[in-house]
Amino acid sequence: MKKITIAIDGFSSTGKSTLAKQLAQKLQYIYVDSGAMYRAVALYALQNNLIENNELNTVALINNLPNINISFQYNERLKVSEIYLNGVNVNTEIRSMEVSNIVSRVATVPEIRQQLVALQQQMGAQKGIVMDGRDIGTVVFPDAELKLFMTSSANTRAQRRYDELIESGALVTFEAVLENITSRDHLDSTREDSPLFKATDAIEIDNSNLSLDQQFDKVLALVASKL
Repeated sequence: MKKITIAIDGFSSTGKSTLAKQLAQKLQYIYVDSGAMYRAVALYALQNNLIENNELNTVALINNLPNINISFQYNERLKVSEIYLNGVNVNTEIRSMEVSNIVSRVATVPEIRQQLVALQQQMGAQKGIVMDGRDIGTVVFPDAELKLFMTSSANTRAQRRYDELIESGALVTFEAVLENITSRDHLDSTREDSPLFKATDAIEIDNSNLSLDQQFDKVLALVASKL
């Protein structure tokens, strides 16, 4: 059966990862959360004191890149791929607000982007892959057969993210989450290297008023049209 590359881009907390996981499971494709890779680098920076007075020590982080090994391993019990940083499962740790507050700054560093993009392209060389992020359809896989661009209102996204964090036991306020969302939107859209924008041949999906099932059915029909 023909296999394609599915590139999913969009703003933070638009449900890109949820959709990508659903598609990968349905199609039996490889799923890669590119955003998790940048979060893993951000977590490394936090763990190794490369954040000083809330400022990223960019030079030190670049010098540490050879010491950062990122991989994905499939969890048979949970039926999901989990991310590992230097051999340690960090799937939960990378979702903290501390990581969220610096990941967009980490993602602006060209040397980091170059290294991770090369790794992502290696992962998708054989097609049969679903990858989500900020620059998948524009930089990583510009020739992907199906490109999606996910969007929804900032308030909707903040509420989703807030609910997730509260459910996980985090002590956060809705206002702090909304501020994080809007700040990341600005940083992601204005960075010099690979800014977030909709590829000309991407299909935009506003899921502000779509259920997960409605969204999945809509995208599955788009996938079918490419096979």
